[in-house]
Amino acid sequence: MLITKLLLAHILGDFVFQPKKWVVHKEVHKIKSKYLYFHILIHFTLTLLLLGNIKYWKIALIIAGSHLLIDILKLYTAPLFHKQAIPFLLDQCLHLLVLYLCAYHSNLLEHSLYLYHHINWALVTALVFVTYPASIIMNVLLERMSKQISLDHKSLQNAGKYIGILERLFVFVFIVMGRWEAIGFLIAAKSVFRFNDLKETNNRKLTEYILIGTLLSFGMALMTGILYTSNT
Repeated sequence: MLITKLLLAHILGDFVFQPKKWVVHKEVHKIKSKYLYFHILIHFTLTLLLLGNIKYWKIALIIAGSHLLIDILKLYTAPLFHKQAIPFLLDQCLHLLVLYLCAYHSNLLEHSLYLYHHINWALVTALVFVTYPASIIMNVLLERMSKQISLDHKSLQNAGKYIGILERLFVFVFIVMGRWEAIGFLIAAKSVFRFNDLKETNNRKLTEYILIGTLLSFGMALMTGILYTSNT
């Protein structure tokens, strides 16, 4: 329950009670921004309120202090990254690590070992496979076909790759949950969204390429899900 309350305080402080104006002001003025310290004060207050006991003031202070240092580090290093998602994710990972250390400081080693020994490695392997490795395999298999496709419209960079990753993750999760009917709904939804594009382009090669890619993507996710469920 302690880690849950700390996590809730973090979510509220970082995403609910931090207006966009504060974020912009911090990025411009960095350590001199007054909103940086308002933000830290909110985290400290929320942590104490949710823990509901003044005896936890040290934990709240540690979380607030570490949050300040991590945010300052992010403000000064974020411009060095080409993709702004990277410093954001690193920032959140560091915050979550501090929350974990605070929640389990009394039996940190024992709890960490417990978590490690109870990791479902088959599930982790399956989830990793249906993301980037499956995308690479598909690129290799469809490389010759993709060279025959001429596109006369612009699309978001790497949008197809990320759509494929998401759809395979959904398919895999649906199989693990035993909700096969949801896979049919997902295929139907994708077909509806793709219909207008294919109708407007009237490109048979593009239609065949998308159909093959979709079936291949769903097939890899299906096989991964079946292999996982049959061995658990």
